Amino acid sequence: MHERAGTVALPEDLIDVDALVAAYYDLHPDVEDPEQKVIFGTSGHRGSSFNTAFNEDHIAAVTQAIVEYRAAQGITGPLFIGRDTHGLSKPAEDTALEVLNANGVTVWSDARDSWTPTPAVSHAILAYNRAGHPDQADGIVVTPSHNPPADGGFKYNPPHGGPADSDATGWIANRANELIAGGLADVKRVGRGEGVPSDRYDFREHYVADLVNVIDLDAIQKSGIHIGADPLGGASVEYWELIRDRYGLNMEVVNESVDPRWAFMTLDWDGKIRMDCSSPYAMASLVERRHDFDISTGNDADADRHGVVTPDAGIMNPNHYLAVAIQYLYSRREGWSPEAAIGKTLVSSSMIDRVASAIGRTLWEVPVGFKWFVPGLVDGSVGFGGEESAGASFLRFDGTVWTTDKDGILLALLASEILAVTGKTPSQLYAELTEEFGSPVYERIDAPASKAQKAVLAKLDGSAIAAETLAGDPIIAKLSHAPGNDAAVGGVKVVTERAWFAARPSGTEDVYKIYAESFVGPEHLAEVQAEAKKIVDAALGA
Repeated sequence: MHERAGTVALPEDLIDVDALVAAYYDLHPDVEDPEQKVIFGTSGHRGSSFNTAFNEDHIAAVTQAIVEYRAAQGITGPLFIGRDTHGLSKPAEDTALEVLNANGVTVWSDARDSWTPTPAVSHAILAYNRAGHPDQADGIVVTPSHNPPADGGFKYNPPHGGPADSDATGWIANRANELIAGGLADVKRVGRGEGVPSDRYDFREHYVADLVNVIDLDAIQKSGIHIGADPLGGASVEYWELIRDRYGLNMEVVNESVDPRWAFMTLDWDGKIRMDCSSPYAMASLVERRHDFDISTGNDADADRHGVVTPDAGIMNPNHYLAVAIQYLYSRREGWSPEAAIGKTLVSSSMIDRVASAIGRTLWEVPVGFKWFVPGLVDGSVGFGGEESAGASFLRFDGTVWTTDKDGILLALLASEILAVTGKTPSQLYAELTEEFGSPVYERIDAPASKAQKAVLAKLDGSAIAAETLAGDPIIAKLSHAPGNDAAVGGVKVVTERAWFAARPSGTEDVYKIYAESFVGPEHLAEVQAEAKKIVDAALGA
């Protein structure tokens, strides 16, 4: 824990935006260096121009690869493109437009030439593709999400509107690295600064106007509850202003500042500026003002994540809010199919399992990554899909798809709907859940592992776990494939009646992550964590 965690950034914490942008254009990656290659994680390619991980060459090559990929897939409709407020996002969008123009791709960008949240791009893709056009649209979002100000990010959403699957991202990354290694000779591109959109699309208007079909805004307006909405300097700032004005909400946009240095932010747990709306340190300013509002919420830079702050509890643990949201939605959305399942990731709280059982709904447990929820949200067989890292989306009132990417604006508005309709904050409702089901303790820690050990863990089979008990309880499941869709989890999950742990390799550091939860208490959780490390290390031969 950094000694200044939760305090406002100082001048020495801020980046030099001009130097950052200059590095984007001036530095050229060496793809023989693994740190400088194009690598698509669960949310696209990310990195900083300062360490030659996110530069003009990367974006030109990735965009050309996307052009080739969509052509091979027969995608001929418009490509929707949006960007967030990070300093590298506009230069990267400019580069992408230059490549897309040279390849003859029809590109629709924001009508206001402004910032576009990730869910608004997903919403636009889906709206186009269900409108009966003879072709299909896809999209690009230029964002590193909640990452620090020096980072850039670039992600591709195919016609289903959600995050691209690993088959697509793997092909795109490999092709991009080939193009860079070839000196970008096969990258088509108009002159620098000559990239322009083919057309404009009012992402904000279409998204905000459609919210009445997924959130009970009338109930929020009539209740008069006082709402604080903090965009954390991100792409949602102008969206919250329009939502407030369009629907007559008693809302204050807590901070309307946009600064690519994020000088107004409080430092996260490790002393870095990070727009993590689920972190009590990054959200310290809003938490401090929690008594000024009946409920307040935050979003990260591209608004695909949510944070909920209540006067009675401060910032809610994302797992706690997911459980409350699920119980509320499945009891109130009468237009949803009675067969619509509850989607959760393997490392989300088992409180969700208990809620699902109590309300008689199928639990659909999948590996980490929002992409797994996409098919179910598209066809309505999954009503709600949520991740432990404060990302979720759910269906419209009529049971049809809203977005297939995480929607932090939606989940923030839902918190206000819950208060307006029930008269209770989400944290008060969670306290009621703990009275019924118990009070779980959840934590994620890291353990050291070499690259070789991480590779073993990623492919480890549950049968390789020799232990029969965990923290004194019999083990009832050893999972290497998710129960919901039988997809490999890239690690293992071990379950007892009162606790569980999951171990997954980190994609960026020489550690593996241990997620663990106990319904007994903190001491039992510590026992689970300690035994988890021994169990995994034994399986890895450590």
